[in-house]
Amino acid sequence: MISTKVNSRLCTSRQVAQLGRSVAPLCQSQSSIAGYPAVLRIAAGSHQHQSFPSSRSFSTTGTTQLRDFFPASETAYIRRTPPAWPHHGWTEKEMLSVVPEHREPRGVGDWVAWKIVRICRWCTDVATGIGPEQQVDKKHPTTSVTADKPLTEAQWLVRFIFLESIAGVPGMVAGMLRHLGSLRRLKRDNGWIETLLEESYNERMHLLTFMKMCEPGWFMKTMILGAQGVFFNAMFMTYLVSPKIMHRFVGYLEEEAVHTYTRCINEIERGDLPKWSDPNFKIPELAITYWRMPEEKRTMRDLILYIRADEAVHRGVNHTLSNLNQKEDPNPFVSDYKAGEDGQRPNPALKPKGYEREEVIG
Repeated sequence: MISTKVNSRLCTSRQVAQLGRSVAPLCQSQSSIAGYPAVLRIAAGSHQHQSFPSSRSFSTTGTTQLRDFFPASETAYIRRTPPAWPHHGWTEKEMLSVVPEHREPRGVGDWVAWKIVRICRWCTDVATGIGPEQQVDKKHPTTSVTADKPLTEAQWLVRFIFLESIAGVPGMVAGMLRHLGSLRRLKRDNGWIETLLEESYNERMHLLTFMKMCEPGWFMKTMILGAQGVFFNAMFMTYLVSPKIMHRFVGYLEEEAVHTYTRCINEIERGDLPKWSDPNFKIPELAITYWRMPEEKRTMRDLILYIRADEAVHRGVNHTLSNLNQKEDPNPFVSDYKAGEDGQRPNPALKPKGYEREEVIG
């Protein structure tokens, strides 16, 4: 159900499609709109306001004006705090080369990881309020990006926030456990820890970017809190038992992320998301700074292209790590190869199904 809160009155689920058309750049008015499905509030132009009857609201956020959810702290001496892991940036060619792919399960562990991801996908669809006509081909859920009816901007933001709030957990859990393992065993980790923590940091930057575009209500916050609690503990126990299964799970999860962002890009290009298709739509300054986006490449489509490229890297990295010896093999993505940097160093963005061990270790 969608909740649009204007003058303490709410809209019914039949106004779901209308909400997406009301999304506009940040804080342009003195009013705000609750996002679909009644869990976040998005800035909108004052001329877009309508009021509708309903029975309940899931959001306790005030409607006077969308506030900056995490404003920068002013201090006497510090000007700004740069990212801990600066982003290397993407070229247009690299971003456009990303495509949805799926690695077929090759064993019981892979099959379990894949099925759990399918359950997570179903839960996200429910949270987003996707109707049957908005579903893609269920026989090819990870590669098909066309549906009879597009999502709205508000639905996409709910999906993005929920996805990124979860996607930032596995890398932190794995990095933490490998760090502690390195301390216990008094041995090097051969480059895994840094890559996993950087992945977690990158996913958090995705979340913070979208948080600059909307404000969650208490229902969304509760969903995230519950999901994170379950997800963290599940990842913690899984990594202790079988790191391979967890990395495969993350690889499949990132397949879903690439699929999600690819479908969104297609809908923006077709004009199905009019506010985001508007070249005057302003993306958050946080994103411009983090990805070092050139001035002529700062549309919503460009932002999603950058984020999708990041997800493609995480997809290839985790599928590859799942194929390695978890205790002894070095991280192939930060290692120097005997054949030289340009001769053999793997590029995870170009290997959607991951590298097999013999391809990167020998």
